[in-house]
Amino acid sequence: MNSLDWTVLIAYFGVMVAIGLWSHKRVDDVGDYFTAGGRMPWWLSGISHHMAGYSAVMFTGYAGISYQYGVTSYATWAFPIAIGVGIGAKLFAPRLNRMRSQLHVASPLEYLKDRYNLTTQQALAWSGVLLKIVDVGAKWAAIATLLSVFTGITITQGIAITGAITALYCTVGGLWADALTELGQFVIQLIAGIAMLVATLRHIGGISGIWNVWDEPALRHHGHPTAGPYTTVFLLAYLFIKTFEYNGGMWNQAQRYMATPTAREASRSAALSSALWFVWPLVLFFPMWVAPLLVHANKPDASDSYALLTERLLPHGLLGLVVVGFFSHTMAMCSSDANAIAAVVTRDIAPAVSRTARGWTTRIGLIAARSTTLVFLGLSMAVATQVSSPTFKNIITVVIKWVAGLVGPIAIPFMLGLMKRFRKSGPTAALTSWALGLLAFYLLNYPVNDAVSGGVNLEYQIAAPVAVSLVLFIVIGWIKPEDTPERDALIAKVDSDAGADLAAVNGPDGPDGVADPLLKPATD
Repeated sequence: MNSLDWTVLIAYFGVMVAIGLWSHKRVDDVGDYFTAGGRMPWWLSGISHHMAGYSAVMFTGYAGISYQYGVTSYATWAFPIAIGVGIGAKLFAPRLNRMRSQLHVASPLEYLKDRYNLTTQQALAWSGVLLKIVDVGAKWAAIATLLSVFTGITITQGIAITGAITALYCTVGGLWADALTELGQFVIQLIAGIAMLVATLRHIGGISGIWNVWDEPALRHHGHPTAGPYTTVFLLAYLFIKTFEYNGGMWNQAQRYMATPTAREASRSAALSSALWFVWPLVLFFPMWVAPLLVHANKPDASDSYALLTERLLPHGLLGLVVVGFFSHTMAMCSSDANAIAAVVTRDIAPAVSRTARGWTTRIGLIAARSTTLVFLGLSMAVATQVSSPTFKNIITVVIKWVAGLVGPIAIPFMLGLMKRFRKSGPTAALTSWALGLLAFYLLNYPVNDAVSGGVNLEYQIAAPVAVSLVLFIVIGWIKPEDTPERDALIAKVDSDAGADLAAVNGPDGPDGVADPLLKPATD
């Protein structure tokens, strides 16, 4: 990078901070901070939802998969996400929106206390927070790895720089700042991604190279949708897992649906995000697929291949813009995760462990939200410095194995608890499915994996925990039904517009009949 590239990068950071400061004026209470007060347009919510699903891991870990296996990276990652989000447009997005508008909650997990009980809420909240610290730590490590390739600074320094900038804008402006910066980041990535695609096509013979390049010996097996450890079973497992994760199972995407004014707009938001997932990753991935023709990766997992490709193909200025694109994806995901975690900690965990937290004023609630965001970012940055240790092994292992394997036990009671057909599954089903799902992950990834010759296949390591949780949640609900009139009434409010309309007639307060003093009255 030269001075022109640095100018582009610094200008980008400046714009992100300016957006955060502007968004600060739109935040009056925790409802604004965590769900944009339910006033976010569907198109902004959809773009924000899409951008919140990326990180620099795509340009490191998935670049390595693309370098080694080709289109497998799209077929087993972006494609199942696109399908899953499309399913969620009808199944989950409207229910999550009604959860905010009818139950008047600011955190995705607030409703769990009444849907199940306090113990269930706390189990899911604590385990999800701990998982997200590790997950976001992997994202910081990914962007720092890229930054070290381009600038020569250490990974620790890169983590500190990106984390500090993200902390500044997302703690000041809340979800509004996240969404607006993600819109700007989408525009930047659009320009950078197309520039990279055009530069790649110039080196492989123009547009005709898109279909002719696959005859090259280095790419002869790059056209297979599944390859290596990323098998058909892995694809199906990933589709199931990502349907839960990207529709709100890891909370930050749930906030985008909650932030729209109506359930219909939440569905439109999800449909837009799904369409973007089908199309945009193809533009980003193509240069990675043909990278073996243009560069030689230095790292065993080829995670440096995309960075080397950009250095070779792009002139200064555009190189800086692509580096900004790396930052934009990671900062989008990390800031949205930080906001979601702050919501869960301040709205769900703190009131359960502190009597003082239950009586916070609007001002103190906002201070607590911002403070929690900073603490979460600090902890995830600390984890990022250890992401290549023997415990985590490497970035892609953390993202694929840990997150995909653990999200199911946390997400299933949360997501399926919104649906009427699972109303009989109560606290026993939720806690048992959560606990034994986590146990299945541990056993398959450690004692069993170490005991089996060659180890347990990756697809089973990530699929078994979610399968165990799903089966137990349904079966225990059938064997030991725990539905009550109060739980049925809560589900009715979020399960359909008819239930929501009936709830509106009965009264505007939450399921306990008491309006939350930290939230403004709903306007929809």
